[in-house]
This record gives sequence, structure tokens and C-alpha cells, in this order.
Amino acid sequence: MNRSSGIGLMVFSIVLVVVGAIMAFAVTVDATGFSINTVGWILLIAGIVAFVVSLFLVLIGAGRRSMTHEDIRNVPGGQHRVTEHEDSYGAQA
Repeated sequence: MNRSSGIGLMVFSIVLVVVGAIMAFAVTVDATGFSINTVGWILLIAGIVAFVVSLFLVLIGAGRRSMTHEDIRNVPGGQHRVTEHEDSYGAQA
């Protein structure tokens, strides 16, 4: 996963927390065999866990950067293409 995926998961987890909190605390419905409040608590807890995971992904992704450099040179036989990839730690592949 990259950093933008972590941010997307973070937004989704905030939505889960908001919907779960509304269902757990603001809705008062009596139904047999189904509890809206319990579903709200489940969504609230799942949203908090997803937020912590997404925060971890965003922080891990913030320390990693990569750069790709492509050099195309005309040689007598045609074109010669050189591609270099460098990550945040300075290693080249």
C-alpha cells in the first residue's frame, strides 16, 4: 500500500466512526432480534481500528520516497534508453 491508500482508508475509517457513533448513541429503535446500537458499536470499534492502521500506513509511507530518471540518447544504431530508480535510502536498482 502506498501513502494515498492509507489516506483513503483513514477517510473511510472516519466515516465508519461517525456512522457507528450515530447508530450507537443517537438512534433509539426497538427491534426484535436485531440491535441497531450493537451494530453501531461494531462500526465504531472497526472504524477506530481502521484509523489506527491507516495512520500507521501514512506514517510509514511518509518516510519512503522514490525517483525515476529516464535518459534517452541517440546512438549510431538508434536510441539507447537508460532508466534509473532511486529510493529514499539512496540505493539504485
